Amino acid sequence: MSLNSFTLLDVDDPNSQHPGNPLNSVILESLDEPLHQENEFEGIVGQSAALRQVLQLVETVAKGNSTVLLLGETGTGKGLVARAIHNRSRRRDRTFVKLNCAAIPSGLLESELFGHERGAFTGAIAQKTGRLELADDGSLFLDEIGDIPLELQPKLLRVLQEREFERLGSTRTKTVDVRVIAATHRDLEDMILKGQFRSDLYYRLNVFPIFIPPLRERPEDIPLLVRHFVELAGQKMDKTIDTIPSGTMEALVQYRWPGNIRELENIIERAVILSPGSVLRVACRDLRSRVTPGHDSEKLQTLADVEREHIRTILKETRWVLSGPNGAATRLGINRSTLYFRMKKLGIVRPWS
Repeated sequence: MSLNSFTLLDVDDPNSQHPGNPLNSVILESLDEPLHQENEFEGIVGQSAALRQVLQLVETVAKGNSTVLLLGETGTGKGLVARAIHNRSRRRDRTFVKLNCAAIPSGLLESELFGHERGAFTGAIAQKTGRLELADDGSLFLDEIGDIPLELQPKLLRVLQEREFERLGSTRTKTVDVRVIAATHRDLEDMILKGQFRSDLYYRLNVFPIFIPPLRERPEDIPLLVRHFVELAGQKMDKTIDTIPSGTMEALVQYRWPGNIRELENIIERAVILSPGSVLRVACRDLRSRVTPGHDSEKLQTLADVEREHIRTILKETRWVLSGPNGAATRLGINRSTLYFRMKKLGIVRPWS
């Protein structure tokens, strides 16, 4: 099935495709545009100006050997960008080695990065080649570089400056020709002020920074990503989804996506699994109630927050009188028992009770 053969079906809201709805113009234009940059940029999907700017920077820096620092929230696709830099460089025929600094216990990270000799520590029953050595003549992607322990940072700094290191338990110096691409979602400058990250290592890593924008800053890419993930999930489950309701697409575009592309992919895969036929069914009410602490919480306001604030405003205006012609229930267009139930559910309590 062609990726551009999806139908935007108006089954949720008879007015959602009205010409005056600007959101639908974005969705409909996106359906007619080329889907992605996959052939050129290894699965990076989108046509937004923000993404195109990132890809232009990738093109520029890939030609040389400079260290690259990828910045951005978790789930924005920093790994794909790192792979794109390698694949468009002169090192593309050599190894691309990945190491997630946050996924390995600090006590084992040094061995994983530099390797070790037999007997270097308890349990080292054989010699091990580290990721740095495996990436010789290629590229080493250090994800979550902000989680690298302080005691290991000088050794990494030496690699960046001198291109040399020693395996654990060895006095023999090895040299490598490795391009380092690092990534983090953390504020390294703030970590420097707190004494958690070395400033000299930061300046060595920050030769060519690239900021990967969060998904909420490139909403025009969401319809393209939705179709992309629908097809991937459909292929995985041998299932055909060829129709996306317009109301569903609107809800997906309007959602803030605190988990970024990774969250979108997971929700679409779940929706494909649960959709009984060829029409994509997403529980949009679940999107509206999702809040992830620490992700722009002032803007990620749920419907419950909005309803709570509105009811409190009416209650204050009516001096907390619930019933009667001038009471809050009448103002809200609901009966007294319903208002009482909503107050209890939303945690609204009379200030003097």
